[in-house]
Amino acid sequence: MSAKQTDIVIIGAGFTGLAAAHELAKAGLQFMVLEARDRVGGRVEAKLNGLGEKIDSGGQFLCDDMPELLALVRARGKTLVEAYVEGDLVSQPSMPAGEAEKVGTASMAIRNRMKAIAPADPAIARLSVAAWLDEQPDTTEAKAAFRSMIEGLWCQALEKMPLWHLIDNDRRITNEAPELQYFLRETMHSLADDLARDLGDRIRLGMPVTRIDHGFRSVCVITQHETIEARTVLVAVPPMTASKIGFAPPLPAALADALSVWRSGTVIKVLLRYAKPFWRSRGQSGMVVWRDLPGLYACDVSADDAHAALVVFVGGPLAVRWGGLDHVAFRTEISERLVAALGPDAGDFVDISTRDWTDDCWSGGAYSDLVLDAGATDAEALLLAGAPPVHFAASELSPSFPGYIEGAIVAGRIAARKIVKRQSAIATSASGS
Repeated sequence: MSAKQTDIVIIGAGFTGLAAAHELAKAGLQFMVLEARDRVGGRVEAKLNGLGEKIDSGGQFLCDDMPELLALVRARGKTLVEAYVEGDLVSQPSMPAGEAEKVGTASMAIRNRMKAIAPADPAIARLSVAAWLDEQPDTTEAKAAFRSMIEGLWCQALEKMPLWHLIDNDRRITNEAPELQYFLRETMHSLADDLARDLGDRIRLGMPVTRIDHGFRSVCVITQHETIEARTVLVAVPPMTASKIGFAPPLPAALADALSVWRSGTVIKVLLRYAKPFWRSRGQSGMVVWRDLPGLYACDVSADDAHAALVVFVGGPLAVRWGGLDHVAFRTEISERLVAALGPDAGDFVDISTRDWTDDCWSGGAYSDLVLDAGATDAEALLLAGAPPVHFAASELSPSFPGYIEGAIVAGRIAARKIVKRQSAIATSASGS
């Protein structure tokens, strides 16, 4: 059987791959998008809860400082729901609201102090975030709040995270509006579906790529079902996922090493539906931060009073521990923690839906992969350079909002424009000769 042919193959139909595909379509190039799953969206996913409601079980939030994502949302006619933030934040173990606010402010001061350090400062070479935090003069409470915030965001233990890498990532997350400012009534995944619908049969689902054979000006992408010949391939999946693909001949040693140093964290997302948002009448925002359980966080995601809901994120080492529990034990942990924080009504939910991303084989266990080798300071630059005609793109490599949907869109568009420019240069060279 002869191989199918196209100009460009994009591997992965998450927001990175979808954004790249739309750029290639605008440039008039032929392409094919291969997606291993039976759906598009990558780490953005929706499913039905026990009440038959479509909910976001993956990436969900956006804010006013994410222009590319916000423009897509508006262009596609999606409905922004502003997250409820009125009222008191609850901090656990319990402390007065005013004191909790002071601790939160102090933890942000630690984060800002950290971001002021140059990532290339030799004084922090090979220093972990945990080791640096131990040296800081802040209170135990402020440090605990900082740990919970960072392990919740990046889903890794501070002891494993190189300080330079966290600083480099944090400097590119430039929002002043709250990260959890909005979500979409129709689900974020509906936006991915809209982008995919535009591409029609150029997206092929259920097509995991096993190997990429590559030469100077062509590639052969091999899946479990067929082979596709192309001029260029864009590997638009997280670095750790990309490292599982075989390459023939092997990638240059430095590039292969750059792929190998990324690791996914762990996160479990839990959505609890209630008959009413009882916390609001008590002057609470629904936001809960657990200082004694780093990586545990809750907030209000009620679409309206008739669809009252809290989302709970379990990230980092805590997700590893709780992920090993059976369904009943896990549900009991969540319920007991919420009841202790918000009162007995928190245990009276009408539905609970859980998505454990820990062992997801196609996009890793968390929102983002991280470099965990403190000496691999050039890993990102090597992936961005790629080995043409093999290119790499992922939210992790984005110049803005790495690890976010916004970052995925930006990374996909940048990579596609680079490929368009390269294809044009090759065509010009060929016609000139």
